[in-house]
Amino acid sequence: MAVRLFKPGRIGDSRGWFSEVYSEVAFAARGVDCRFVQDNHSLSRTAGTVRGLHFQRPPHAQAKLVRCVAGRIFDVAVDIRRGSPTYGRWVGAELSAENGLMMFVPVGFAHGFATLTANCEVCYKVSAPYARGGEGGLRWDDPGIGVVWPLPTGVEPTLSEADRRQPSLTAFDSPFDYDGEP
Repeated sequence: MAVRLFKPGRIGDSRGWFSEVYSEVAFAARGVDCRFVQDNHSLSRTAGTVRGLHFQRPPHAQAKLVRCVAGRIFDVAVDIRRGSPTYGRWVGAELSAENGLMMFVPVGFAHGFATLTANCEVCYKVSAPYARGGEGGLRWDDPGIGVVWPLPTGVEPTLSEADRRQPSLTAFDSPFDYDGEP
């Protein structure tokens, strides 16, 4: 499966709006046929917080469906499938409560985001439960990947200690194989 961006419709009136953000049937019709088994919700208090680039190793690998429900983030997926013609390349998009966009990140991609505003809340569905010891990651600022993070001017990124110690792509032995999908 490929990384995809989705924009659920919103039905609005004077009270506000309603949106069906996920339907297994509707997503399967669009080629996303994984089953989600867990919902996660994170809060990042400061603008410039970077979380990622993360993944879960097989057999606990996870596809993700990510959306920002408060604030704005820059969401990124990096292809880490051995043999892929796009290995090491990234895609990114701004997700916000206002624009309602969601990013689907398939298995075989590292995922991360940077907060563009304070008090960002991110919700994401995953296709496999979290498994302690199955975590993996890459450096968020690896020049071999070259993500252009649009951090707020003058803001130093806020990182976890684990994210400060992640390996570079060149030091990484991927547990994922290319599946023939772009």
